[in-house]
Amino acid sequence: MYYYFDYHEPLFRPPSEARSLIFQITVGCSQNRCTFCGMYKMKAYRARPVEEVRAEIALVPPSHRPHIRRVFLADGDALAYPQEGLAEILDLLADSFPGLTRVGAYASPASLAGKDGAELALLRQKKLRILYFGLESGDAATLRSVGKGYPPEEMLALCRRAKGAGMKLSVTAILGLAGQERTLEHARATAEWITELSPEYFSLLTLFVRHNHDFLRSIAPLSRGEILEEALEMLRLLAPQKTILRSNHVSNFLELAGSYPKDRLRLLAETEAAVARARLHPDWYHAVPDYREDHF
Repeated sequence: MYYYFDYHEPLFRPPSEARSLIFQITVGCSQNRCTFCGMYKMKAYRARPVEEVRAEIALVPPSHRPHIRRVFLADGDALAYPQEGLAEILDLLADSFPGLTRVGAYASPASLAGKDGAELALLRQKKLRILYFGLESGDAATLRSVGKGYPPEEMLALCRRAKGAGMKLSVTAILGLAGQERTLEHARATAEWITELSPEYFSLLTLFVRHNHDFLRSIAPLSRGEILEEALEMLRLLAPQKTILRSNHVSNFLELAGSYPKDRLRLLAETEAAVARARLHPDWYHAVPDYREDHF
C-alpha cells in the first residue's frame, strides 16, 4: 500500500473499492442531514479546487501510474462536484493513468437531480462508470423519519436516469433502519424498489452507531435475530431481472454473496439457516446489537 498524499479523515469507501486509488475531490457530504448517518457530521461540505486535485495526481510517481486500474472519488457525495470541474478531473485521471478502466463515486439523490441525462452520459464517457447510491429504504415513511429528503418514487426516477446514461448502480439499504415499528414495511417496500430498478448491485448494511446516538434513542431497535428475519423477508420478495447481491459490510451479522435470480434459492436457504440458528439462542432476540461507539 502506497500513500501519496494526506486525506481529510475519516475517509470512507465501498468494500468493492478496496484496491482503488482514492482522490478526495470533495470533503464531507453535500446532504449530511440524514439522522441515522454520522459518517460526515464532523465535516463541513466543500468541493476542493481542480488545481488541488491536479497537484495530488502529480504526486503519484510515474512508475506507478501504469498500474492504476481503478479510482474512487471521495467523499460522501462526489457526484455533487460542479459538472465542468468534474469532467476536467476525469480527463486528468485518464491522461495520467493509461491503464485506468473505471472511476467510481458515491451519489446522493440531490447530486443525481443536479445532473441531466446528457451530463451523466458525458461523465460516463470519461470513465465515471459506477455510482454508489444510498437508498436506505424503499418505505416512504421510513425515509421521512430519517430525513432522507427524497421519496422512494423520486429516487427511482433519478436512478433510472443514471442507468439510461449508461451508469452502473450499486444501491445500498440498511437493515434495522425502521426499528420495530415498520420492519415489515421497510423490508417489503425495499424489495419492491430494488425489483423495479434491477440495479447491477444491491448491498445490505446493518444499522450501526457512529455519531448517531440521538437517532438510535428515537427508535425501538431490532435484536440481531429480528435483523436476520428482516433480511429474510426482503430476500423472499426480491425479484429483480438481474442483480448481484452482497452483504459484506463489517456491520452485517450474515455475509451473503450471489446473483438474483440465479442464486435466489441458495441465498434464501443460507438466510433461513441463519434465522434458525439464531432462534436456538434467546440472547439473539432479547438483546439489541452492540451499539458501542468503538464496536465498528
